[in-house]
Amino acid sequence: MDPTTQHIETGVNTAQVIANQTVNTVPVDFSIWGLFMHADAIVKIVMIGLLCASVWSWAIIFDKWWRFSRVERRADQFERTFWSGRSLEDLYQEVGHRPGHPLSALFIAAMREWRRSQDIATDSFLGLKERVDKVMQVTISREMLSLEARLLFLATVGSVAPFIGLFGTVWGIMNSFQSIAISRDTNLAVVAPGIAEALFATALGLVAAIPAVVAYNRFSNQVGRFGSRMESFADEFSAILSRQLDERS
Repeated sequence: MDPTTQHIETGVNTAQVIANQTVNTVPVDFSIWGLFMHADAIVKIVMIGLLCASVWSWAIIFDKWWRFSRVERRADQFERTFWSGRSLEDLYQEVGHRPGHPLSALFIAAMREWRRSQDIATDSFLGLKERVDKVMQVTISREMLSLEARLLFLATVGSVAPFIGLFGTVWGIMNSFQSIAISRDTNLAVVAPGIAEALFATALGLVAAIPAVVAYNRFSNQVGRFGSRMESFADEFSAILSRQLDERS
């Protein structure tokens, strides 16, 4: 072998050994902040998006938890007052200007239509009952939409966040393989940081998705049960008004 060629190959091998030793000795920051700072720009965008989705999901979760607790507590109090034997007119005068929950809003809408129709002398009892029932159904639909507000966001985060995190992972692994191809070194110290950054994106996707799915299922169940409660109250209130109409006729 030519001495010059041998000398060049020896220098290359020595440089490669020194580079490998340098890679092995350089400390790698595997903290959350370190993984984020060393990630690719696309992976960073994915991480920031998932973090924002997670924060907004938790804001919705706390808001819905507080609202449903307040609505159910006030609904229980209203039903106790409603079935206590007080007259409908007295109860309407008390809550007519401040409906604080869906049941009181349903009661106020029905009583407002009832009192308005009483001023019409030619009004038939059958037409009055139909209008009151229609008003209550419209009120139920409106209150249900209010209770379901922003639940779609939780459902979207729960279904989409894992796939966005997986996209960040695939992108990060692709960059890791490119680094391996460029450095021509499969040393664990070269591969591990890129793989860790990629898997961190998947972890963020799961962190955003799991609470959103659990909260969506719970709140959807609560909305369904409260909707059934409103339907039952509307049927009972319609029966009360029907009896009063029969007595007047």
